[in-house]
Amino acid sequence: MDQIGYERAARRLDVLSAGWQEVAPHEKIRARAERLLTAHALRAADALQLSAALVACSERTVGSRFYTADRRLAEAAAREGFALE
Repeated sequence: MDQIGYERAARRLDVLSAGWQEVAPHEKIRARAERLLTAHALRAADALQLSAALVACSERTVGSRFYTADRRLAEAAAREGFALE
């Protein structure tokens, strides 16, 4: 990536980061991730991501959207009730 591409990417990251919500992995997220690992064919990091999304929406997935390009993670999110994008 050249300097111009880097600067564009950095600006885009700034715009995107203003709208996302970060959830620190605490015990509630870890415990839910363990459940997700037994319920779905997920990798550990994917289970943590899905668990954090569940905690962020207070497990009210109806009307909540989940964004991912990973097929397994998308399938698990859909089974947990998220709408996929």
